[in-house]
Amino acid sequence: MRLSEKRVIITGANGFVGRHLVNALNGMGSSVTLLKDINGNSLDIRKKDLIKSSLDYLRDVDVIYHLAAIASVNSSYENPHDTYETNVLGTLNILELCRLYDINKIVYASSYVYGKPHYLPIDENHMTNPTNPYSRSKLIGEDLCKSYHDDFGIKCVVLRPFNIYGPGQRSDFLIPMIISCIKSGEVIVRDPEPKRDFIYITDMIDAYIRAGEYEGDFDIFNIGYGESYSVKEIIEKIMKLYGSEARVIYRGERRRNEIMDCYSSTKKAKDILGWSPHINIDEGLRLMINSLNPC
Repeated sequence: MRLSEKRVIITGANGFVGRHLVNALNGMGSSVTLLKDINGNSLDIRKKDLIKSSLDYLRDVDVIYHLAAIASVNSSYENPHDTYETNVLGTLNILELCRLYDINKIVYASSYVYGKPHYLPIDENHMTNPTNPYSRSKLIGEDLCKSYHDDFGIKCVVLRPFNIYGPGQRSDFLIPMIISCIKSGEVIVRDPEPKRDFIYITDMIDAYIRAGEYEGDFDIFNIGYGESYSVKEIIEKIMKLYGSEARVIYRGERRRNEIMDCYSSTKKAKDILGWSPHINIDEGLRLMINSLNPC
């Protein structure tokens, strides 16, 4: 299924990834709609009234991209109820909309839910072992998607992105935080050692589009670059791109249930979706810095 001229709903359209996805889909000729009530007001995906509403515009929708979530590990520890309510009940309500309005396809934004790796790179067959309320809520959402596929025939593609970055990301995420701190002359971070797999936003959006066009019934795909870099390495790369030094302070604090190294195998996405990442970490950081400092 090609998404051009198809009807698409996006939850979380005002978020970092959602805004980029809306722009990409509009650019390829899709008809993108946000969830609204009959008065044009945004709908709260947590509320059961959502599935009791008469939303005629949903009757000819081809795909729902479900991106809306509370996506902070720290927030999930501080407010676990809100995390589960939004990420689990919200997902259940969106799946109910699919069932009630005969929307036969959902693309679900999960997370890497593997916990401490038993081997690297992590593929989709790796055991799941979520270690915080956020990743647990995402895995429950995956199970709900599988249930609605098995019981009601709704096609579902689950994407498990690793660490997305790019222009427009909130300043409390690692890379934009480091860029901002280097510009100010001082970087303070907890721990230099944890390594992560960073995927640039345009590669992530390409994966979402390919997932929306995928004809399979139910499948799960890792989306990452397939390499990992430590916090210290990221700081050094950004300082090199800026051509300036900054004072770097490591507080020596390790996060609860910290994973020291994690990177993905994307072979399945390449083989089945025809997707491959194109922007390596150096190019992605350069693009991000240039977006913050236009000539």
